Amino acid sequence: MADPNQPNEGEVDLPDLSDEAKAVAGDAPADKPPEEDAQKFATDLQAVYDVHVSVSAVLGKTQMEVSELLKLGRGAIVELDRKIGEAIDIYVNNRLVARGEVVVVEDRLGITMTEIVKGGMQ
Repeated sequence: MADPNQPNEGEVDLPDLSDEAKAVAGDAPADKPPEEDAQKFATDLQAVYDVHVSVSAVLGKTQMEVSELLKLGRGAIVELDRKIGEAIDIYVNNRLVARGEVVVVEDRLGITMTEIVKGGMQ
């Protein structure tokens, strides 16, 4: 008769997951407050805090021939593919991450993020 505490042939006996492994798997232990998880996450990110990234805000795009481009001068108007009030695209390292609106901060332009883009579409 087979011992119920021993795995059958071809089966592997797996130990219980520790609290830390459960947290990684998405099952945080009930005795650990969410603030602790947030603090651990922030601490884990400290390694990348000093990494420089390129942030671009794209008001719109257009295509033109080089001959048209060479004819442009001071005061020329270039029509873009966006309408007034339409959200602008915000890129980080050439990856679309958000959409937002242009705002004026003192004498400079700024961006207010209105939507985070999931999946980082290009």
